[in-house]
Amino acid sequence: MKPLALLFTLSVGVLLLAASLDLPDWSDPASPASSHVSPYYIQESLNQTSVPNLVSSVLADYRSYDTMFETVVIFCAGITVLTILRRTFRSKDKYILPRPEREDADIILQSAVRLLVPVMQVFALYVIAHGHHSPGGGFQGGVILGASFILLSIAYDLKTVLKRFKENSILFLSAVGVLIYAGIGIICLFLGRNFLAYGAWAKLLGITEQEAHSHGMLGVEIGVAITVMVIMFSLYADLSSSGDLDEGL
Repeated sequence: MKPLALLFTLSVGVLLLAASLDLPDWSDPASPASSHVSPYYIQESLNQTSVPNLVSSVLADYRSYDTMFETVVIFCAGITVLTILRRTFRSKDKYILPRPEREDADIILQSAVRLLVPVMQVFALYVIAHGHHSPGGGFQGGVILGASFILLSIAYDLKTVLKRFKENSILFLSAVGVLIYAGIGIICLFLGRNFLAYGAWAKLLGITEQEAHSHGMLGVEIGVAITVMVIMFSLYADLSSSGDLDEGL
């Protein structure tokens, strides 16, 4: 079976390498992307979306389908790790790295983290809220939010964070983020436009279509941030505790 799998993998690799020969050269100005697609985005993005951040308008508007399914991939990755690792019982023979008791914890580290985490989270919210107008967005803000919970888990312990950020909430919010993204697109369908055609929100919100595109991008960025935040923390919690959600690192 292994030789057959190896042969199949090599065959697919050869086909992919052969197909890559038909691709245009890197940064070729005569390629379709450089001569047709990119100039259109550069010239029309601000007029159509009212968003000065060209990267965000491409990711969250022109190719919003792609970004939505990237969010779904993150969600599936987190659920897969949870399904494989999560255990509802504690293995007696599980090897646990020695950890200091709570009374021996590093007070300086914990105090520093208590001061740092609120700043991280406020900055993350700014990155999410302003990401479609300046560098940032849902992925970046979600990572910063997730990192703040991971930092708390390392400075204190996993149980302390899970008391405030329970596993049921993690599962619920991971799905909510994806549903926010898809829900915005579905509402566009009910308003008589295409899926994720944010201009449909113009009449509903009493704004111009360009502003509706901007607001729509903010909405999907919020959905992305929620999913990225909870899945990132969930991956840490399950991997660091071997699925027990007990000791952590």
